[in-house]
Amino acid sequence: MKNKLIKVARETNSYLKDYIRKQKKSNLIAPIKYGLLSGGKKIRSKILVDIGKIFKVNYKTLIRIGAAVECVHAYSLIHDDLPCMDNDVLRRGKPSTHVQYGESTAVLAGNSLLTMAFEILSDKKFLLNEKVKVELI
Repeated sequence: MKNKLIKVARETNSYLKDYIRKQKKSNLIAPIKYGLLSGGKKIRSKILVDIGKIFKVNYKTLIRIGAAVECVHAYSLIHDDLPCMDNDVLRRGKPSTHVQYGESTAVLAGNSLLTMAFEILSDKKFLLNEKVKVELI
């Protein structure tokens, strides 16, 4: 079980790194990667893969959907840590995104991650029925 979790986490992170690499250059890339890729088990992606297997959904499709879910999760953590919310200074043993990059940058990085999740799911290269894409979003 642990090896399967590690495999899904590695492949989800790989998808996300490739996706981010293709984005336009921006000062937000570093804080986005910091909030999204700095640890975490990617357990939501593993649960999604396990459920998707029951319904015989393609594994790569599940990794892509899981990547979008992880973007939403990272967004929620970045925003939850903000001074106006819980004011947490650590996340996964490292300085929170707002501590590392500043509050306004953390807000924008979180907002970007939420938008990126929807972008991943709605991409025209993601060969799913449009109705299914809308339902996922």
